[in-house]
Amino acid sequence: MGVRVESCSHELVVLSAPLAANVNHRATVFGGSASAVAILAGWTWLHLVLNEAGFVCRLVIQRNEMEYLQPIDGDFTARCAAVSTARLAKLIDTLRRRGKARLRLKADLLVGEQVVGRFAGDYVAVTQT
Repeated sequence: MGVRVESCSHELVVLSAPLAANVNHRATVFGGSASAVAILAGWTWLHLVLNEAGFVCRLVIQRNEMEYLQPIDGDFTARCAAVSTARLAKLIDTLRRRGKARLRLKADLLVGEQVVGRFAGDYVAVTQT
């Protein structure tokens, strides 16, 4: 898939992928590739913030939705922004108390600065002992 990390911080994760490695029969990005990169952007952000908070977790996607706004006809990025401080605090509190928590994350798919898709997914974090 050729996925690369463009930036990775508490505020924003940006992953990129080339059209050439993810092309379908219509010379656009295969929908499964676009979805996978969006899922990975959310997973990466969640892994980063939980790791820095001292958690060792198994992270899985429970469900997701993709909205393809237009064909992705070039190299693209997936951008997952941070959730609110309150939502993150609730996640961490639940992990401490129960050892398991869920969080919904969103990501945008872009070609250049043009939003070409939107992702929303529910992730489950389970602490490892």
